[in-house]
Amino acid sequence: MAKAGMYVGLDIGTTSIKVVVAEYIDSQMNIIGVGNAKSEGINRGIIVDIDKTVQAIQRAVKQAEEKAGIQIKSVSVGLPANLLEVEPCQGMIAVNNESKEIMDDDVRNVASAAMVRSVPPERQIVALLPQEFTVDGFEGIKDPRGMIGVRLEMFGLVFTGPKTIIHNITKCVEKAGLTVAETVITSLALTESILSDGEKDFGTIVIDMGGGQTTTSVMHDKQLKFTHVDQEGGEFVTKDISIVLNTSFNNAEALKINYGDAYPSRTSADEDFPVDVIGKTDPVKVDERYLAEIIEARLEQIFRKAKEALDEIEALDLPGGVVLTGGAASLPGVVDLAEDIFGTTVKLHVPNQMGLRNPVFTNVISIVNYSAELSDVYHLAKSAVTGEKVSLSASPQPNAVSTAPVYDDYEAANDYEEETKPKNEEKVTGKIKDFFSNIFD
Repeated sequence: MAKAGMYVGLDIGTTSIKVVVAEYIDSQMNIIGVGNAKSEGINRGIIVDIDKTVQAIQRAVKQAEEKAGIQIKSVSVGLPANLLEVEPCQGMIAVNNESKEIMDDDVRNVASAAMVRSVPPERQIVALLPQEFTVDGFEGIKDPRGMIGVRLEMFGLVFTGPKTIIHNITKCVEKAGLTVAETVITSLALTESILSDGEKDFGTIVIDMGGGQTTTSVMHDKQLKFTHVDQEGGEFVTKDISIVLNTSFNNAEALKINYGDAYPSRTSADEDFPVDVIGKTDPVKVDERYLAEIIEARLEQIFRKAKEALDEIEALDLPGGVVLTGGAASLPGVVDLAEDIFGTTVKLHVPNQMGLRNPVFTNVISIVNYSAELSDVYHLAKSAVTGEKVSLSASPQPNAVSTAPVYDDYEAANDYEEETKPKNEEKVTGKIKDFFSNIFD
């Protein structure tokens, strides 16, 4: 169940950086701020220029702050599935408490025991997801705290990723003046958030078609079983149009958005439009069918690469079919083309949040939703990975935002401070000290 409070998601994509501020009231997500800035310093989903990426993050964050009327301090940031590895893990400990009642520390200790493994020096553990616990042989327990037992076992999944990618993302967020509240594996957040319980259980494929890369994920038995990343996306479709029609990249992007279709049989060779061609004074007429054939060629190549990876694990036999999302999936005809290639049911996922009904926002909304749904047990297991103490009485993102308005004028900020200063200052100060004492105890 989602916790009350505010959560901020950050999606660092190849073509754009998205920020969403969401407030949860009675487990209902209400989006109160959105930022969307053109990406710089990112190539095929990988950060190649930290300074340019930092500037793009700051622009997106500023937009979200202005719309939400808050100051963002920390974010849940998405991590791409590049070279992501998923492995089952298991740990067992003896309960140390004299009363034999299982406490928070026991959950941390059994999570630490589950992580006793050799990790290559170029990789690091990204996340540890507890699946179930066993207390004295009794299985299927989701949260063992408060139970009586002598032996505690944990079964879960451990995710590892390249240190370089994780470090660069964290570095960019910190240089942008923010702290990382959660590092969320985007493909995991995506499959958890957009699929129904039945689709997660019986098995479904999710294909996220971004600007610089396409990520294929398989969810089965309510677990992320497989990910595959192809370093091609919607930006490559635009490049193909630009090269074939000998027009600028910006013109090609406009043609794709205004006239593009991924299924040539749905278009007409008699309908044409003008194209500004480099080296020619007058525009050249191009028909819809020709443009659709250019788009189809690249998307077919992307889908066939995904199909090869899925055929190796026989994932296309899963009853859930394929769910498409991401900015490149919003082109007309993409679903029809995907059905022809994959030979299974294909549907397009579009977020239903007001003002964000575009697949380009699916990832960042999923990051926010996933972060808000994380359980206390997850945070205890996470503390075993990071070595940090966790106060479960506080929200996982207690400092995500400040509700004070963002002021450019120093005097206005001072006026706000004077107006909102509590009359009983000593009492409030005492409460604040107690709050931080509980966190850092």
